[in-house]
Amino acid sequence: MSETRLHHLLHEQHVPYEVIHHTRAITAQEVAASTHIRGDMLAKTVMVKLDGRLAMVVLPAAHRVPLGHLRHLTDASRVELATETDFRDRFPDCEVGAMPPFGHLYDMDVYLDERLAGNEEIAFNDGTHTDLVRMPYVEFERLAKPRHVHLSNASPRM
Repeated sequence: MSETRLHHLLHEQHVPYEVIHHTRAITAQEVAASTHIRGDMLAKTVMVKLDGRLAMVVLPAAHRVPLGHLRHLTDASRVELATETDFRDRFPDCEVGAMPPFGHLYDMDVYLDERLAGNEEIAFNDGTHTDLVRMPYVEFERLAKPRHVHLSNASPRM
């Protein structure tokens, strides 16, 4: 398999990172449990549509996107969760639902929940349901250039 867009970027920018292989998991909570990574460090990418255009929301594994609050923060008229059909073709080098939070690689905006900002490290899907990338948060911030949003209204999953 050829190098993914993410790995090409990380190699090109000389970013230190680690790939963590784990048993196949679909939900962020399953991944956190399988890899023994704290939920506040494991980032999940949720695809949304803001006035019809795709965007990524990146937040801690145990939280949900408060759509009404996100609508207010982005000044969008309409915010909704994207379906797999909406985005599956945008990520040709990724398994559906396992895309890394680097929107610029796929021509879309990234909104990062501030609860992830400032961590020493961040971990996220590597494009598959069996691998994570763990890297220094400052490098993620430098490369992904996410828009910070305060999603503290997002409630933990029960």
